[in-house]
Amino acid sequence: RVQLADSGGGSVQAGGSLRLSCVASGDTKSLIYMAWFRQTPGKEREGVAQIERQTGERIYYADSAMGRFTISQNSAKDTVYLQMNDLKPEDTAMYYCAASVRRPIYPLAKKNYVHWGQGTQVTVSS
Repeated sequence: RVQLADSGGGSVQAGGSLRLSCVASGDTKSLIYMAWFRQTPGKEREGVAQIERQTGERIYYADSAMGRFTISQNSAKDTVYLQMNDLKPEDTAMYYCAASVRRPIYPLAKKNYVHWGQGTQVTVSS
């Protein structure tokens, strides 16, 4: 069984930064990709960034995150980070860590992510 514990959300002003963390535990050997998604009320959960766990490569960002967010992992490969800089009010959402046990059929394919964290709220004020 895999458990994901995400944290690091908070309230910041526009232009500020936050770093989200996701600690994976349990049968982590089965995990192939790690990712961050976000969701606002009434909208679909959307992908933000993903990383291949074994190599730390094959990084992909959604257009909304490109140039402002950075996904990374620690050397033990059990913690994934999302560094978010230059935050904007439209980044306000619940952010979820996710893990897949297979390579996504396309970048940030939500259907391939089978393990989810409980979510951490990010609120950006103007």
